[in-house]
Amino acid sequence: MPDEMRVTFLGTSGAVPTTERNPSAVLLRREGERFLFDCGEGTQRQMMRFSTGFDVSHIFVTHLHGDHVLGIPGLLQTLDFNDRTDPLAIHAPHGTRRQLEQLIEATGERPTYPLRIHQIRPGDTVLDTDEYTIEAFETDHRTKSIGYVLVENDRKGRFDRQKAEEELGISPGPKYSKLHAGEPVEHDGRTIQPEEVVGPPRPGRRVVYTGDTRPTAAATEASEDADLLIHEATFAEDRRDRAGQTGHTTAKQAAELANRAGAKRLALTHLSTRYAGQGDRLEAEASEIFEGERVFVAEDGQAIDVPFPDAGET
Repeated sequence: MPDEMRVTFLGTSGAVPTTERNPSAVLLRREGERFLFDCGEGTQRQMMRFSTGFDVSHIFVTHLHGDHVLGIPGLLQTLDFNDRTDPLAIHAPHGTRRQLEQLIEATGERPTYPLRIHQIRPGDTVLDTDEYTIEAFETDHRTKSIGYVLVENDRKGRFDRQKAEEELGISPGPKYSKLHAGEPVEHDGRTIQPEEVVGPPRPGRRVVYTGDTRPTAAATEASEDADLLIHEATFAEDRRDRAGQTGHTTAKQAAELANRAGAKRLALTHLSTRYAGQGDRLEAEASEIFEGERVFVAEDGQAIDVPFPDAGET
């Protein structure tokens, strides 16, 4: 579907899985492409369970703690069993390549399809296409770690067909396409400039995934005006000290960061097992102060669409 962007939460637990929550994994589908952010134990089964498909082109690893990477060997092997031939890229913090290779080779085999591991530093542009970029930003955990932000390029402004047809007398056809592409056209003895019928550029979408981290200025900057911020919320506010000691964030801290950034929607994930069945407690703490459109505790299997910022405009 054109313009589609959908996020599916495959794993929303903290370090240890529960009967309701798998370890960390989020799949983002954008216009046919599938990106996997982290890959905790059992992620491939979650992909089957929630019908996301296996055709991922990139895996973005925030850090190498087991609850974020132990699903990689099984997923890679399953892709091999399914006769995959397309290349796969794994992106991970700089200095972790050898550890990832050892994890992948633990079974004694490597995939037969092309597999590349890219080491990433904060500030790096991980992917750069004509339509979007994926960039890495600094996070603050107990090991080498990074977060990721997908930023779409601005889109063309809206074409005012009514003005073109009724005021300027231009019939639908090739001249519309040229004007919308930014080219002037000749009509009835004068030059029509694009800005006469094309509005200003419209922003694309921004989705942020932090992985495990204390609140950081870099995450705030990356999340500026984010359409969706996926931020860890391991603890409730009464354990703020514990969160800081272990390199994590409380639900209230995540909401405070989201407010500073002006994020529209905030998804809380990576819940400690101490809150099994109590996700509403963390959601309530964040909801008390969140100023955006919606805050929620993500559940395994939950899928949400990310609309364009101006989707409600006419």
